[in-house]
Amino acid sequence: MKLFKEKDVLRYPRLDTVLMVEEFIQKHDGEYKRKELWQKLPKKMMYQTFQVIIAYLFESDKISIDAERKIGWIYYPENVKRRETMAHLIWKGK
Repeated sequence: MKLFKEKDVLRYPRLDTVLMVEEFIQKHDGEYKRKELWQKLPKKMMYQTFQVIIAYLFESDKISIDAERKIGWIYYPENVKRRETMAHLIWKGK
């Protein structure tokens, strides 16, 4: 599901801006809705640029948006690695 159309994007975010948003979402996991989050960021940016970042994070399964429309961080690669190494311990049944 695409949250924006590429032809509508006026400005793509820089990597440091994406990382700043990621870090902020991780620290404030599930606290803010989209517009609140944008207003609380340490650095100001255009709302459309913020929307592109949110769309990227959502499509890459790094964030989720709950029923209250709050944004939460769901990307924990260390847990995936741990589950992969413990795969032999999982009961598979018949």
